Amino acid sequence: MSGFTPKDPDWENRLRRSFAAQAFMKHLGAHLTHIAPGAADISLSLVPEVTQQHGFFHGGVTASIADSAAGYAGLSLFAPGNGILTTEFKLNLLNPARQDTLVARGRVVKPGRTLTIAKADVFGVGGGGDEVHVATGLFTLMGVDGVTD
Repeated sequence: MSGFTPKDPDWENRLRRSFAAQAFMKHLGAHLTHIAPGAADISLSLVPEVTQQHGFFHGGVTASIADSAAGYAGLSLFAPGNGILTTEFKLNLLNPARQDTLVARGRVVKPGRTLTIAKADVFGVGGGGDEVHVATGLFTLMGVDGVTD
């Protein structure tokens, strides 16, 4: 249990609608695989289109799903009629990954009215469930009034 209380009673549907509207995540083949108040996981299968020249997941793909996972973790706590944008992030790439799946686990560290701090850890997950810690990042998220999702 996260200990966070969403300000939107329909937060789950809101996150799912918002994610479904993200053309870039759809383009990458990413999926929203877990949501809870203050938490969101995004998964992506290894296909040639998301790799770099050595066959590893591309660092840009890793950063993209980490950013979105942290953002959706933050959005889960905001009131209706408020959106969220990333204003800054720092991502450390720890290991290359070419496991079957890349999973970004976004978690809110400190919620706020205007700024929310979240983290994301990204793992390469093999078919046997083995995990390699691929990246870790810290994200500053800004609430935006008047944005629905």
